[in-house]
Amino acid sequence: MSDTYETLLATVTRRCDAVGQSHILAHLSDDSISKDVKLAFLQSIDEIPLETLAASLQGALDEEAMLKSGGGSSDDDIIEPFTGETASTTTTDATQLDALKEAHAIGMKAAAAGEVAALLLAGGQGTRLGYNGPKGMYDIGLPSHSTLFQFMAQRIKKLGLLSGKGKKAVPFYIMTSPLNHEATVQYFTEHDNFGIDVHFFPQGTLPSLTPEGKMILETPTSLAVAPDGNGGIYPAMVKHGILNDMKSRGIKYIHAFGVDNALVKPADPTFVGYCISKSADCGNKVLWKTSPDEKVGVVATKGGKPCIVEYSDISKEMSERRAEDDGRLVFGAGNICNHFYTLDFMENVIVPNLGNMYHVARKKIPYYDDVAKETVKPTSNNGIKLESFIFDVFPLSKSMAVLDVARSEEFAPVKNPPGTDSDSPDTARRLFSDVAKEWVKRAGATLTGDVDSDMCEVGPMTSYNGEGLEGMRGATVDCPFSI
Repeated sequence: MSDTYETLLATVTRRCDAVGQSHILAHLSDDSISKDVKLAFLQSIDEIPLETLAASLQGALDEEAMLKSGGGSSDDDIIEPFTGETASTTTTDATQLDALKEAHAIGMKAAAAGEVAALLLAGGQGTRLGYNGPKGMYDIGLPSHSTLFQFMAQRIKKLGLLSGKGKKAVPFYIMTSPLNHEATVQYFTEHDNFGIDVHFFPQGTLPSLTPEGKMILETPTSLAVAPDGNGGIYPAMVKHGILNDMKSRGIKYIHAFGVDNALVKPADPTFVGYCISKSADCGNKVLWKTSPDEKVGVVATKGGKPCIVEYSDISKEMSERRAEDDGRLVFGAGNICNHFYTLDFMENVIVPNLGNMYHVARKKIPYYDDVAKETVKPTSNNGIKLESFIFDVFPLSKSMAVLDVARSEEFAPVKNPPGTDSDSPDTARRLFSDVAKEWVKRAGATLTGDVDSDMCEVGPMTSYNGEGLEGMRGATVDCPFSI
């Protein structure tokens, strides 16, 4: 161990000295600290991109200063409606519906060819739900007691079977966090990965910094660190070899989505096929806003480039503006963290630009006080966390496509505690149940019993998106039900 320690100490010392961060090594001369602890500390430092940290901070500070001053060139600052490829599954236009049927076929063909991967952002804990564990392991209370993870994994399995290439046709990549990685892997292992091809990798962290750019020690041998935002999925995929793994498998298209939507359709063939049909390098599945007051970021352009604009950055006049042809809100394409990428775009456009995508978050950062010999929790902001968002890459796109889908069929967020009026397990269960009842009715069955029940379920292995229920035509189905 001595040789390993001394070698790593020399490497980390050299790297820290070169970028003015040697202060974090001050306690390594303390003989009361074990060498095991010191080694773990050095290993954690060695994983930090020290050489690019200052540039990332400066870029984030420059952005913060520009936003505060209202600066930036007039051309780059102009927010306009998105004018790229847009379609809607809610349309009544026969031509567009036919095109979406063709898109579905294209998506299924790509899945059958092994060209599609599902990518899940699952770093969150269930804390806000009152659940002590990964959010994906939460049970929203349906008859099957399936978790969010199980719904997603089984939909992927069903899609593979529908494609004709078997249950492992679509690989499932799951980004965890250091906090829930072990529990997530263990859960899937206990369920034999639900019979599909699953790969896990943890989200990265970045050190918290002083306003002057110095890394902050939380204890003598640990840095104050924080997750690097959901945009950290891109560097994490590079670091853990996920992009290389996808490339070696022949993956061409990636569908990424968040863990907190009980109705998400992983590797959705209609969405994937639509983006392929439009030669899109990047795509966004959205819900069109029904009210100007809805607090959600929307797809727009800034400086002529596609982006997500937060609702707080849009004026009242802009938020209320409606299209003359259909009356829909012009700034209405609400973002729900449901994205498409080509592997080529991710590998050759996103990855080379990763260093330019961080934002400043000023926070109260616990720090080690050398005089008091203890960790202090400040009462005011004393440091900076660098974070990035998954949609920060949208301006890099040269051919972005947007697909608007039905809120009632594809969005059941699970964010707030049970009993909350919106985005709770209760509202998600209600939405899930309503979809199940609608599928059964479309199949030609008649519902009886408690038709208002929120305990009706069509399981993912029975149907991915309402198909396969034709045998129910003419049947009577008593609510609640589990099929």
